[in-house]
Amino acid sequence: MTSAPVTEADIQLIQRIIPHRYPFLLIDRVTRIVANESAVGIKNVTFNEPHFQGHFPGAPIMPGVTVVEAMAQTAAVLVGVTLDMADKDLLVYFMAIDKCKFRRKVVPGDVLELHITVKRGGSKVWKFAGVATVEGEMAAEAEFTAMMDLPKE
Repeated sequence: MTSAPVTEADIQLIQRIIPHRYPFLLIDRVTRIVANESAVGIKNVTFNEPHFQGHFPGAPIMPGVTVVEAMAQTAAVLVGVTLDMADKDLLVYFMAIDKCKFRRKVVPGDVLELHITVKRGGSKVWKFAGVATVEGEMAAEAEFTAMMDLPKE
């Protein structure tokens, strides 16, 4: 009997796939995972996150770089599920960020959805398109390339 394909990742599975931990783990769950194709990450934005102390006092806004990092973490979980990398010390490194645009502020109380699509994958180097939305409104978009540092067997 074969097991059903993984179609979502809770925080426990996310932490088994990627090494990020507080305060740099920027996704809470990943839904709608289609191996080798797409996924949607969820980030519940809360005021108690450390970057809001300085960005900006009195007007907290999630830094754009952390929005892009949340996209990348969602993509890494997608790759981890695709390649069955839970508990295998997968590391992922940015190689390029292209066509990055910010369209809307992301503030405490927002639920950030990170829509990731694989443009090229299957080897050590993968390319993704990402769109971050809040309540259906685009907050950011980017294309990015990452290298998978696969563990030695």
